[in-house]
Amino acid sequence: MPYPDDLLVEGERVVLHTHPHGKMLAGPVLVLLLVVAVCGFLAAVVREQTWAPVAWIALAAVGTALVVRLTLLPVIRWRTTHFVVTTRRVLVREGVLSRTGIDIPMSRINSVQFRHTVLERVLGCGTLVIESASDEPLEFTDVPRVEKVHALLYQEVADDT
Repeated sequence: MPYPDDLLVEGERVVLHTHPHGKMLAGPVLVLLLVVAVCGFLAAVVREQTWAPVAWIALAAVGTALVVRLTLLPVIRWRTTHFVVTTRRVLVREGVLSRTGIDIPMSRINSVQFRHTVLERVLGCGTLVIESASDEPLEFTDVPRVEKVHALLYQEVADDT
């Protein structure tokens, strides 16, 4: 059973399943390009030296460590972050090895708001604010198509009452 279907109870169905907006991957991709460019340049600079093979191995090790830490891990974090709206609740799950999650029943949601900057409007994302009956408002950043998600969530809350 695919995720998040294995989290559903009887009679519940997924209305929306999304990951954070791809804009959060812009930095990691730029880091990848920068690391490759710098390592390639430095490898070319030392190619005439007698110790070039050692330098290339060191460059490869440092470059790989930087790419793993600054590119691969954020991509994995993005891919394993789920924002799910079902007919009964809102679920958010994050993490690979240690997971965190929150479930908000539709019946507990008091209000749903969204906001986005000019850049976020151009990119088609924003922040979704859900106010529930017992907690302080929860903010979910980088939600793709935030206005549609807001309208969908509002509809589900209205249908639940």
